[in-house]
Amino acid sequence: MTTALSLAGVALAAAVVWANIRPWWKSGRDPKALAPYLSTFLLGLLATMCVGGLLGWGASGIAGLFTTGGNAAVDAAAGTQGTAFSGARMGALTPEGGTIVTLYAIGIGLAWKAAGKAEKRRMLGGLLTGAALGFLPGVVLLLDWLPGSVNGVGAYASALVQGKATL
Repeated sequence: MTTALSLAGVALAAAVVWANIRPWWKSGRDPKALAPYLSTFLLGLLATMCVGGLLGWGASGIAGLFTTGGNAAVDAAAGTQGTAFSGARMGALTPEGGTIVTLYAIGIGLAWKAAGKAEKRRMLGGLLTGAALGFLPGVVLLLDWLPGSVNGVGAYASALVQGKATL
């Protein structure tokens, strides 16, 4: 399954990234302040690898929403159509890797429940932009190590649970 993106949708996602990074940059650049955004940005990226699951379906839908919204904004502002291009996928998850992504999503859900209003906005922005930008071919090439890493963590956890690996 390929996800159609547009340049306008990518620009809209980049604007959301900028809206989250700019206040952090101007306020002292404390790494802890970016944790809500980056943790869910990673979940959005991981969701693009979940082909056939709810996370993958959601990520594809989010990319479509950014494309539709970006195209509408560019059409209203400049009177031109959006430039469409094909998206890419990072890679496939093994069952063990899928388990790790599911556990991570549950952890993010628990963090969401405990987060304040401002943190929830940052978390939502991270999830949305990670899911949309995770389909970009350049991002896929940049993060080609991510599927193997997640699958490796899952394989190690499986071996550890089965008593075939040591800490």
